[in-house]
Amino acid sequence: MKDEKEIKTSSFRLHPSSFGIDASRAARAHRTGTETYSLELIKALAHLAGPERRFRLYTPHPPQHSDWPDSPFMETKVIPWPRLWTHLRLAAEMQRHPPDALFVPAHVLPLHCPVPAVVTVHDLGYRHYPEAHRPFDRWYLDWTTRRHTRVAHHLIADSQATKDDLIRFYSADPARTSVVYLGRDESLVPVNDPQLVAAAKARHNIKGNYFLYLGTLQPRKNLVRLVEAFQQALAALPDESLKLVIAGQQGWLYAEIFERVQRLGLENRVIFPGFIAAADKPALLSGAMGYVFPSLYEGFGLPVLEAMACGTPVLTSNVSSLPEVAGEAAVLVDPHQTAQIATGLVQLAQDADLRRRLVNQGFRQIQQFSWATAAAQVLEILEKAACRHAKRSVASSQMSEANQKPL
Repeated sequence: MKDEKEIKTSSFRLHPSSFGIDASRAARAHRTGTETYSLELIKALAHLAGPERRFRLYTPHPPQHSDWPDSPFMETKVIPWPRLWTHLRLAAEMQRHPPDALFVPAHVLPLHCPVPAVVTVHDLGYRHYPEAHRPFDRWYLDWTTRRHTRVAHHLIADSQATKDDLIRFYSADPARTSVVYLGRDESLVPVNDPQLVAAAKARHNIKGNYFLYLGTLQPRKNLVRLVEAFQQALAALPDESLKLVIAGQQGWLYAEIFERVQRLGLENRVIFPGFIAAADKPALLSGAMGYVFPSLYEGFGLPVLEAMACGTPVLTSNVSSLPEVAGEAAVLVDPHQTAQIATGLVQLAQDADLRRRLVNQGFRQIQQFSWATAAAQVLEILEKAACRHAKRSVASSQMSEANQKPL
């Protein structure tokens, strides 16, 4: 973690071409999807910063990790505040020291934002599967999204599926809604050393061949149906060592997953290693017979690209954004049909040619996604927002002066 004193703040002055970024999620020590999105975009934007294009990162606490960008044209401003930081403290900062435009990479705009705001809406899963979200979360997400479509200068969607949802559910203006695909972690590569794979498996008590799910344990990920499909697949597969590894942090309403494993008598075939450290992820992905991700809904589906980058065949759903991300490089199944998921598992386990084809197609598919490309697209949106705002401000000022002239 960088010491707060090391963060360069004193020499930075807001420039006519200056952009603010809500970096509160990017500064967190533990990162899931939105935190990773925020940090990777900020790091890529740092390469585009310069004397004529500066950035200010707002956060309620100093960065809690060492992966923070270091650029003379990207300042970090720590604004401590105990609660409702975005709605109260960031809003006040926008009023006192407004940048030319504000980028919010994680869904929530300040209550009052006098500058043009660009906000990313990652998904609308709560509209498709309300039962998979807490009641307050559903209300809050609906309220913030409805407000964004009304007051944000521009919306960014992770996928065409999410953009279509914004138009369908909230009548978002298509002209003010852009699709910007996420990038991929270019440090993820296949682990070809069998000893490294074996060591990672041993650390998590995994023996033999295995299918791998890696992500949060929550209803939207469809893991109960995956367990049921795995049991059906086992009837057609002679490999008695084959396991299903369900790895990741426990989200909410996860108890049914463990109960279904016990009810089906799969305690020795389904493994729950818990959270997987980033250092072990490439080896476990590389060693898997297939990465299985039959999610009911995803705004993007970054784990699919991570698996492909590690040379792992992928099985995923044919709904929401996942066909966009996977292309022809995955076995696509209806996530509501247990039998289809089971058939896909059997195909992956039995067809070595299919696995090789999917691996090769996966390497080609991931080339379409980069954080550099995403950052360039976001920057273009921010610059257009700032330019239009400046033109409106000049026009408003000229009109005010004209009205003050004596007749």
